[in-house]
Amino acid sequence: MTTETTELEQAIDPWLQHMTWRRDYPSWRERRINQELYQAERLAQLERAAGPLDRMWLLDLGAGMGGFAVAAAQGGARVTVCEYNRAYCTIIRLRAARHGLRVPVANAAGEALPLPSSSFDAAVCWDVIEHVRDPRLVLAELGRVLRPGGTALLTVINRRAWVDPHYHLRGLNYIPRPLAEVIIRLRGRTKHGGAFRDMQRLSEMHYYHYHEFAALARKTGFGVRDLREEQLHAGSLSSPRLSRRLIRTALRGAGLEHAAYRAERRWLVGMFELALTKQS
Repeated sequence: MTTETTELEQAIDPWLQHMTWRRDYPSWRERRINQELYQAERLAQLERAAGPLDRMWLLDLGAGMGGFAVAAAQGGARVTVCEYNRAYCTIIRLRAARHGLRVPVANAAGEALPLPSSSFDAAVCWDVIEHVRDPRLVLAELGRVLRPGGTALLTVINRRAWVDPHYHLRGLNYIPRPLAEVIIRLRGRTKHGGAFRDMQRLSEMHYYHYHEFAALARKTGFGVRDLREEQLHAGSLSSPRLSRRLIRTALRGAGLEHAAYRAERRWLVGMFELALTKQS
């Protein structure tokens, strides 16, 4: 084990303690330690939406522990990171150093990016919007730093998500937030055991209905694409479960696949995966 790997593990572990309840905690932890090894799907998604990775000027806004940023840099992208959590900035630098890379990392909030205008071909902003202070300002800043025609990929939590993506509990988003937070505490799913301090309680986070967020993005100067719906149109939307594949095949045969997808997006899906294109 290299010195960089040991330091990386020591830096990451305090940020995992709130999830020790997971049955798969050892394997989940390993994926956090070696995050850059598990980014093939995200890298392919970025290239489908925004073009070849090689020499792309890419912003990773809210890069977390830096797995994607490092993997993209390994793939030839010119990556800049903006991350609000100062400890995560250290983790990202350690992860990059493990591969002999130097990735520029700015400790900054998405509402005020310390970056020049029109300087990036693409941006990614995954698992971030729900935690920021002002999503509208974050979208405006993404639009400012992207070049005309540039693309931002981001995830947005569904206000009606049946299984909450953060707390992994069913039905939370169908009951009042105060009651939901009582259930979270009783089930031991709060983040009190971790090092988190801000925008982590359910009542503080920004969840959206699909059309609500799409309207906000359009007002900020973006065109909006649902990446999963595009995969459905292309016939490449897959599922690891045989039962879901069989159901989708039956719906397709009845001409109802797209209607079923829209209903699922409205009422059940945990998050939306979107590509926002900056309008000229």
